[in-house]
Amino acid sequence: MVQPTTNGHPTEVEPAIEAAAGDDQQASGVPSRTSVPAMAMPDYVEHRDGATEIGRLSAEAVVREYEVAAKEIEAVGAELVDLVKRCEAMTRNALAVTEELKETAGRYREEAKRVFLQIENCSRVTAEVRRTCNELREKIAAPTVEAKAEPN
Repeated sequence: MVQPTTNGHPTEVEPAIEAAAGDDQQASGVPSRTSVPAMAMPDYVEHRDGATEIGRLSAEAVVREYEVAAKEIEAVGAELVDLVKRCEAMTRNALAVTEELKETAGRYREEAKRVFLQIENCSRVTAEVRRTCNELREKIAAPTVEAKAEPN
């Protein structure tokens, strides 16, 4: 059980806590707070008059933790900006590729039109050749039929 080190007077509590914390740190091999390099307090806070040493230390510790978290948040923001830049570059590349694809599709359509017209022209020429051949066959065959009919 914890034994009280003071008579319970409020002004004696804080020094007792500091002393106990110092004893625990030295016993555990953890360096005391005087040997830990102090991180500068952020500019947006300053101690007010009347704050106790424990209150100041607690406030400093909390604001430092918040500051570390804020710096990490800013780092995430910087990473996000980098990702956005990469995304923008990919978008530019995708748009350039899209333009190339449109040009390729246009060339395919032109080629399809050329092949279409060529096939239709060949089909028309083939039909004309058939018609001409049929007409010639009929002309060639017609005198033969007439020649056989005349001997009567």
